[in-house]
Amino acid sequence: MEARLQEAKDSIRDVIDFPKEGIVFKDITTMLMSDKHLNTLVETLYEQYKDRGITKIVGLESRGFILGTVLAYKLGAGFVPVRKPGKLPAPTYSEKYALEYGEDEIFIHQDALNSEDVVLLHDDLLATGGTAAASIKLLDRFNLKNVYLNFLVELDFLNGREKLATNYEIDSLFHF
Repeated sequence: MEARLQEAKDSIRDVIDFPKEGIVFKDITTMLMSDKHLNTLVETLYEQYKDRGITKIVGLESRGFILGTVLAYKLGAGFVPVRKPGKLPAPTYSEKYALEYGEDEIFIHQDALNSEDVVLLHDDLLATGGTAAASIKLLDRFNLKNVYLNFLVELDFLNGREKLATNYEIDSLFHF
């Protein structure tokens, strides 16, 4: 499996100056296009979390939805989206977080989780940690039984993990 994971990692494309000059964007779409790599990701995550009693996968908009829904199906868990403003129709909790220029806000339905849930928070990327930290604050409102955090890619040089300030188990498949 390690060789297959390395092949999947190697398929991630660098896009220079996207979304703005000076940024090297880690494009996972090249990895997801391959049925072999996609299967490797799903099977790896399934094996890692199958015995953790996960009841809900919380996926962050929008790339956290891609594997989050597949993993929820595979684990026999529900899927809960964390969305940007104006996307969820029922009463929500929200959390603001800082961006490089300004701020953004994320939302979760108030009835999405309960204190008996064991949650896997999943997203494609841990960079500066702003979105993940805000998501943790949202999850903390539910007094959950347990929470795990998983990212496909972590950009270690941005120190996003340090901003998470949590005792939850954090795992990233690929480090750059």
